[in-house]
Amino acid sequence: MTIKDHFKITFRLALPVVLSQLGQVSVGVADSMMVGRLGAVELAAASLANSIFFVLLMFGMGISMGITPLVSIAEGKGKMKRISSLFQHGLWINIITAILLILIILMLSQGLNFLDQPEEVVQITIPYLLIITASMLPFMIFQTFKQFAEGLSQTKQAMYVTVFCNLVNVFLNWVLIYGKLGAPELGLNGAGIATLISRVLMPIMMGWYVIRSKRYRQFDLQLGIKKLRFFMINRILKIGLPTGFQYIFEVSAFSAAAIMMGWIGVNALAGHQIALNLASISYMMAAGLSTAGMIRISNQIGKGNQKGMREAGMVVFGMVLVFMFTCAVVLVVFRYTLPTFYIDDMEVIQISASLLVIAGLFQLSDGVQVVGLGVLRGMEDVKFPTIITLIAYWVLGLPLGYFLAFELEMGAEGIWYGLLIGLSITAVVLFFRFNMLSKKPIAKV
Repeated sequence: MTIKDHFKITFRLALPVVLSQLGQVSVGVADSMMVGRLGAVELAAASLANSIFFVLLMFGMGISMGITPLVSIAEGKGKMKRISSLFQHGLWINIITAILLILIILMLSQGLNFLDQPEEVVQITIPYLLIITASMLPFMIFQTFKQFAEGLSQTKQAMYVTVFCNLVNVFLNWVLIYGKLGAPELGLNGAGIATLISRVLMPIMMGWYVIRSKRYRQFDLQLGIKKLRFFMINRILKIGLPTGFQYIFEVSAFSAAAIMMGWIGVNALAGHQIALNLASISYMMAAGLSTAGMIRISNQIGKGNQKGMREAGMVVFGMVLVFMFTCAVVLVVFRYTLPTFYIDDMEVIQISASLLVIAGLFQLSDGVQVVGLGVLRGMEDVKFPTIITLIAYWVLGLPLGYFLAFELEMGAEGIWYGLLIGLSITAVVLFFRFNMLSKKPIAKV
């Protein structure tokens, strides 16, 4: 295979995943834009609730990703019965994970008053948080079907479902937030209900397709709990758990940053939410490239092709650098324009604009580190990246951000500079990790 061939295959795999990821993050973007029209307090409440919910949602996504590389490796080796078993075990792991995460969020919601956030923000955060928490179970069931299909290099179906359900969410936002078409005007809670309904639709549509499609009949997919084996559960969790913690360490760092923004004030928290919301668009699209890289790497390993595996990984790194550089230019050039889509408060817009400059600086690092995590996951190398992620964000990035923000009085910008340093350290280490491991024969990886 030439580099051009690798690029074409990766691009065909990545594009639907990128659009699917964009559809998922667009739910949050649409909510923030439409909630922002209600005012800074409502936007800050959405930021606080999503800071908690999104951390655990990403952990659940990480757990579900244990399915994909194993399915891809099994396909490369032609082991069809193992693929069916991976789906069944993955489904029940994801259901149990969802239930546990819902219980955790319910407990955390009772402690919001102890986070020293503005009282008017906390009062409307709790009901919104409880509504979106109910979407965790259907989302995790959807993830099972999605990760299974992507492991077989079938990435378009999840894209179609996600984009359609996102459009449903935006329409229901308009109806329920503002009380259109005779519906009650529910404000922030209306955004939560719209998100819940759209996420209930996702597993219904994706599950119906997978179960009814002739393409998947050869696998004889089972939904029951019979023949569950500890070995298979352990194999999925061996990848899924560290991946979940990787997401937690990164996303929770930004959530902790949101809490520190609340210490500065409502406008700082609202500005942080806008800048983070915009930066999350490019991040989730880069995560689509990461997923494509993971599929390509694991499939080449299944085929025993060490050279193809290394080339596939390097091509994805190159692709994400070009893409994220473009995103960086957009964020910096339009830093004063983009926040106006969310809110018309000039102080909030000014804070967002200053943070978007820093967001532009960490685009390349963010892209490299998320692809690094993906390609290493495809090699089933997850423990070392998890440790690096923990150190980079929680030992270095966040403490430094706190020091810059409050001790050196740099405010909101100081918090984000700390996160920039954490991202950059992670990116460099993970790239060199892949470069080292990919030179070894597959039997030793």
